[in-house]
Amino acid sequence: MSDLPFGPEAVAAIAAHMNGDHAEDNVLICRALGGVEAVSAVNTGLDAEAMVFRAVLADGSEREVRVPWNEPLKDRVQVRHEVVRMYQEACAVLGVAPRGH
Repeated sequence: MSDLPFGPEAVAAIAAHMNGDHAEDNVLICRALGGVEAVSAVNTGLDAEAMVFRAVLADGSEREVRVPWNEPLKDRVQVRHEVVRMYQEACAVLGVAPRGH
């Protein structure tokens, strides 16, 4: 993983938020942008290049899924913008109506 301009506490807080408040979004992102037929997905972290998930597939196997940002992160504010973009893009790919975030 490449270096981030913020520390592990921020990464842990982002993962906790994604897993607590956006678990369904994690699955959509993995399915549409990560190329896996995930039935569940947990955000395990991120780096400057991508958000990382542990996806569970229909057969019960697990796979790490890296979904790249549009550009490398330079600050924490970019994370929210990029995650919203990923979610909206995933909804468009899968034909799902996005909720307001």
